[in-house]
Amino acid sequence: MNAIKTAFLMSALTALMILAGGALGGRQGLIVAFVLAGITNLGSYWFSDKIVLKMYRAREIQREEDPELYDIVSELASRAGLPMPKVYILPQSTPNAFATGRNPKHAAVAVTEGIRRMLNNNELAGVLGHELAHVQHRDILIGSIAAVIAGAITFLASMARWTLIFGGSSRDNRRDGNALAYIVMMILAPIAAMLIQMAISRSREYSADARGAKISGNPVWLASALRKLQIANRQIPMKASPSTAHMFIMNPLTFKGIQSLFSTHPSTEERIARLEQMAAA
Repeated sequence: MNAIKTAFLMSALTALMILAGGALGGRQGLIVAFVLAGITNLGSYWFSDKIVLKMYRAREIQREEDPELYDIVSELASRAGLPMPKVYILPQSTPNAFATGRNPKHAAVAVTEGIRRMLNNNELAGVLGHELAHVQHRDILIGSIAAVIAGAITFLASMARWTLIFGGSSRDNRRDGNALAYIVMMILAPIAAMLIQMAISRSREYSADARGAKISGNPVWLASALRKLQIANRQIPMKASPSTAHMFIMNPLTFKGIQSLFSTHPSTEERIARLEQMAAA
């Protein structure tokens, strides 16, 4: 169901890009916006592992430095049919973890010092299973494609805004007398694109939870880990860049009420409930 939901949301995002492109920039404007957004996000996708690992001062470890952690990752990767990823430690007291890399052959998993101290081996296996599920599902690629499309829509809106400021609305809109609709599209299209992009991210988290629970062998392990991580992240907030918050198993940023629509992660309570339903089944 999450795969179907992701496909539907990606289709909606693509349709929104085509609609916004035709309304705001025409065919040429749409092509220019898509190419520019593609170039920007392609660089981010290709070098994402190096960028984010350096940003958080991650240190690669070998088996002799932390045999328990290394062996858990190795066992889970074998179960998932994945190559052994590189393993990193982040010098952060807040318990958290993420996976990165453009494909399974160039993957890396990173955990904070805080999560190593807090979770037992079963719970850690649940967390790492979740991260390896992201690698297996190629969620970094899916997120990058969504970012390209959303970025193109945002770029189109920006071009349209500058056109209104310096040259008035386009000739087509002036001719059709549709300036109000043009302005509404310019404002709402980027917001709609962001909402869809965040919904895609949330659906991928549910999928990673479900697959990660199967890789680790017990949904309760991940549910228990999420419960601990939620409490700890409230007590010791993590200093994280909004541009990388979607990568972590526990979103370092706080969203409440209607703001949750802009969150990259579903509510932790809902994630735990789904995992416990899996365990009961």
